[in-house]
Amino acid sequence: MKTLEGFSLDLARCKKELAEFKKILDGKATLTERDDILPFFKSHKHLAALVGSYNPKINAFDRIATEFSLFGDYSCDLVVGDSTSHNFCFVEFEDASPKSIFTKKPGKSSPEWSARFDHGFSQILDWFKILEDQKRTVQYKAKFDSDVIQYVGLLVIGRRHYLDDAQYERLLWQSEQVQVGARQVNCITFDELFQTLALKIAIFG
Repeated sequence: MKTLEGFSLDLARCKKELAEFKKILDGKATLTERDDILPFFKSHKHLAALVGSYNPKINAFDRIATEFSLFGDYSCDLVVGDSTSHNFCFVEFEDASPKSIFTKKPGKSSPEWSARFDHGFSQILDWFKILEDQKRTVQYKAKFDSDVIQYVGLLVIGRRHYLDDAQYERLLWQSEQVQVGARQVNCITFDELFQTLALKIAIFG
């Protein structure tokens, strides 16, 4: 989708879609981006919109797009925004396999960050750079209805049960400590995404 779609969040629909998300997580230990994740969030827009709550300054959740074209060859899997505050959340989904986040190398006791994780994080780096380069241009305003927007990034990758406690601690540290140009980039598993969305629905509902 090349343009942001006006949207009205329905919490009742969110609850139903959250239950369907749980079925996917419970039914499959491993998830693929193209076959499982992207089709789900394209067809479950209310839950997808709530993913934008990872930007705490989004209140309206009234702009949404999947596979959203930024500029040139750059596109993101999901973008959620608030047309009043001009705050956005840009989301990159990766797969959820045993090697999505860490991979073990011969001769090393500590696993390394995987190529998949590095790819996902690098995607967000590229988005932030092009957004900074293009702000206050005609094309930028046409996309976001504003000369300048505020935003955070979200990388959703892997499953909690594939990580031991030390690996999960490394993921938490990465998410909490690493910023890109003073902008937050949250790195979470699909299980954490489910837990956060369930909590948000309970709070809002």
